[in-house]
Amino acid sequence: MESQPSVPVRDYRHRVAMYDMDRTITRSGTYSGFLIHVARRRQQWRLLLLPLVALAGLAYALRLIDRSRLKAINLRLLVGKRFARAEIAPLAESYADKVVARGLHPAALEQIAADREAGYRLLLATASFHLYVDAIAKRLGMDDVLATQLDEPDGSDHIHARLSGDNCYGDAKFARIDGWMAANAITRDSAHIRAYSDHVSDHPMLRFADEAVATTPSRGLRKLAPRMGWQVVDWRGRK
Repeated sequence: MESQPSVPVRDYRHRVAMYDMDRTITRSGTYSGFLIHVARRRQQWRLLLLPLVALAGLAYALRLIDRSRLKAINLRLLVGKRFARAEIAPLAESYADKVVARGLHPAALEQIAADREAGYRLLLATASFHLYVDAIAKRLGMDDVLATQLDEPDGSDHIHARLSGDNCYGDAKFARIDGWMAANAITRDSAHIRAYSDHVSDHPMLRFADEAVATTPSRGLRKLAPRMGWQVVDWRGRK
C-alpha cells in the first residue's frame, strides 16, 4: 500500500502512531461543519448569524484576532454562550456518524488498521474540540485523544463557549503530546513513533517522529517534507 511506512522497526518497548484529524483522516475540516450541524438541529435561527461568522473569519485573516479567539466566537454564535452537555452530546454523536459515513479518506482508515495490526498505540491529536472529536475517535478505534478543551466549571453540567487552556495546534499540540507521553511513562528512546499530518503547523510532531508522513499535504508541508526526508502520500481518490 502506497501510504504504509516500510522502515524496519526494532523491538521498542512502545510503538505509537500519532494522527492529526482534519484533512489528514477526514476529507475536509470538521469544525465549521459541526457548528452548522448543531445549529440546524437545535436553533436554526442561529444560521442567520453566519455573516458574523464570516466577519470573524475576516478579522482572523487580518490578524486582528488569533485562532483561539476565532473558534470561541464562532462557537458562541452558532451554539451559544453556555450550553448543556446532555443537549449537545447526541448532536456530537450524529455528527460523528455523518463524518465517518461520508467524510473520511479510505486510505487513512487502511493505514490506521495497519498500524493497529502492527501493535501501535493510536493517538489522535487535533485542534478540533473534544466536544465532538471523542465521538469520532471512538468510531475510528483510537486509543487516546488530545484535542482542544472547552471550559466546564467544576460541578456544572454546562459548557462555556471559551477555551480551557491552549488551542491544541502547532507547538501547543506538541506540548500536549509531550505531556501525554510523560503521563503514560513513554520516554523518547523507548518508543518508535509514526506521525501523520496534512499541515505544516504539525512540523514539531513530524520532526519528533521516527517515521513522518505528509498526507495529502498543504502547500507549505509539501515544500518542507522533501527537505526533511519525510514521506509524502496522497490519500485522495481512493475508493
